[in-house]
Amino acid sequence: MNVVDYKHLSSVWTHLCSKTVVKGEGCRLYTEDGEALLDFTSGIGVASTGHSHPRVAAAVAEQAKTLLFSQINCACHNKAFELTEELRTVVPPELCRFFYAQSGAEAVEGAVKLAKHATGKGNIIVMNGSFHGRTHLTMAMTTSKTAYRVSYPNLPPGVYSAPYPYAFASGRSEQEECEAALAALQTLLDTQSAPEDTAAIIVEPVLGEGGYLPAPAAFLKGLRSLCNDLGILLIMDEIQSGFGRTGRMFAFEESGILPDILTMAKGMGSGMPISAIAYREELDSLWKKGSHGGTYGASPMGCAAAVETIRVIKEEKLVENSLERGRELMEGLGALKKSWPVIADIRGRGLMIGVEFCRDGNPERDIPAKISREALSRGLMLLTCGTRKNVLRWIPPLVVSSEEIQEGLAVFRDILEQLSGEGEL
Repeated sequence: MNVVDYKHLSSVWTHLCSKTVVKGEGCRLYTEDGEALLDFTSGIGVASTGHSHPRVAAAVAEQAKTLLFSQINCACHNKAFELTEELRTVVPPELCRFFYAQSGAEAVEGAVKLAKHATGKGNIIVMNGSFHGRTHLTMAMTTSKTAYRVSYPNLPPGVYSAPYPYAFASGRSEQEECEAALAALQTLLDTQSAPEDTAAIIVEPVLGEGGYLPAPAAFLKGLRSLCNDLGILLIMDEIQSGFGRTGRMFAFEESGILPDILTMAKGMGSGMPISAIAYREELDSLWKKGSHGGTYGASPMGCAAAVETIRVIKEEKLVENSLERGRELMEGLGALKKSWPVIADIRGRGLMIGVEFCRDGNPERDIPAKISREALSRGLMLLTCGTRKNVLRWIPPLVVSSEEIQEGLAVFRDILEQLSGEGEL
C-alpha cells in the first residue's frame, strides 16, 4: 500500500504489519504482492476457526442474501434465537440468559451495568494487569499498562484494583501467591471498597494483555467463596480466552467454579463483530427493562457467524486441537528454553501461551519486540504483551496444524540464533 493511502487513516492506530493484506485462509494472511504470512496473532485471538473458514464464510454470505439487519428492539430475528440455542450447548446451564453486543468492551460495560442494577451497589474490583477494553469505563478497569489510559484524565470512579497471582515475578510458591493475593483483596474490601458498596469482582481466568498468566484454580475458588460470603457478583472475562482458546471451551472451567456473569467476544464470531454476556436467571428480573441496549446488538450477520463458528468448533474438534497443538508448542518452546536461559518462563493453556524473557531476574523489555519485528520479516506474525513488556505471546488459530506449529517454532529458533550471534542474547 502506498504511504499516501495511510495518510487519511487515523494515526491513533498502531500497526504490527505495514503490508496490505487482501486474503486470508486458515492460519495465513496474504499480502497484495502475494506474500504469505503465518498468522500466530489470530487478530488478537479473533480468528478462532482460521481466516475465512469456508463454513463461516458461507453462513455469512447466505445470511446477507436473506436479512442484513433487523434491530432487536424493533423486530427480533431468527438468528438471535438460533445463536442463543447454540450458546446453551457450550455455556453452563446455570448461565441461561444472554445479551448481545458488538465488542468486548461493550460486553464488559453491559456486565457492569447488570451487576450494578442487580446489587444496587456502585463499585467494581478488577485485577492488577487486567485488560477490559478501550471505552471510558473499561479504560478505568484496565491496568495492564499505562499506555491504554495515559492522558485520559477523570476516568470513571468506583473502580478498585487488587493483586492477581504472579508467582514467577514474586518468587513465591503458587499456594503462597494465591494466599497473598486473596489476603490483599480482603484488605482492599476492609479499607477501600466495603462489600456493601461492591457490586462485582471481574477477573480474566487467563490474564491477557497483562502477560498470559493463567489464574491458579485455588485463586478462582477463593474468589468464588469470598463473593458468596459477601454478596458480591463474580464476573469472568473470557473475551480473549473463550471458545476453545485454552483447550477448554472456557478457561474458568479448569477451576470447577461458576461465575454469575460471563463475558464473551473475539473468537465467538471468527471475525464478524459479535459479543455476549451470559448470566444467571435470577439476575434478569433485577436488570430494569430498557435500561441497556445498542443499535447493532444481536445483528443477524454477527449472529450467523457466531452460530456457525460454534458448530465448527464442536464438529471439527477445535477445542481438542487447541489442547494437542498447545502441548506441542509448549514442548517445542521448552526445548528452546534449555539453550537460551533468557527465556525465563513459559506458561499458558491450550493455544494461549506466553514466553517471558528475563536476565538475572530482571525483565528483558526489548527482546520480545525485536523478535516480533524479525519474525514478521520472516513471514511469522507474533505479538508481545505483559505489564513488564517482556512477554511474547503465541495465539495461532485453533485450526493450526502440527506442521504449522513446527514452522513457527523453526522461525523462532532461527531468530534466537541470529540474536545470539549478534550478542543480543
